[in-house]
Amino acid sequence: MRAAIHPVASLADMNAWLARAPVTRDFPPDFVAALRGQAPAFLIEMSTAPGCVPCADMWNKLGPLRRQYGWQVRTIGSEEAMIRSGRLALPWVGHPVAWVRPVGDPNRIIPIAIGTDHAPNLARNIYLAAKMLTGVRADVGVRALSKFTGIVGMTPRPAPRTGRN
Repeated sequence: MRAAIHPVASLADMNAWLARAPVTRDFPPDFVAALRGQAPAFLIEMSTAPGCVPCADMWNKLGPLRRQYGWQVRTIGSEEAMIRSGRLALPWVGHPVAWVRPVGDPNRIIPIAIGTDHAPNLARNIYLAAKMLTGVRADVGVRALSKFTGIVGMTPRPAPRTGRN
């Protein structure tokens, strides 16, 4: 699961990168039924940060998906996000990163987004994560999930030291 990382600080920059990402157009026949049916068993957890443009975009896209399919969406902190990324050998790239996991098992996680993405792509990744967590061959799901946008928020940099204290 590799993605080029595109740190953005403005809505215009984010939309420019997002315009380059392909949008999922084909869905399996059981897509809606599977997402609605799996909602009680799984939840989405996402890292976020204040002032993060892609985080706000991701929240705006997960909200309608939550309402449409009934999935729970929760926030996790930066430290937990970094630990999860390390456990899966993903480089920590910043916010947002989103995962699907079973409600009762915080250790079985599948990343569904590294950076923000188009709503249909997020829905497809949620579907694939649920399928993988319920027995679909992992290699099939991983190949489908491997194209994350990497559109993340800019990491705030500390003010330069001037030597005058």
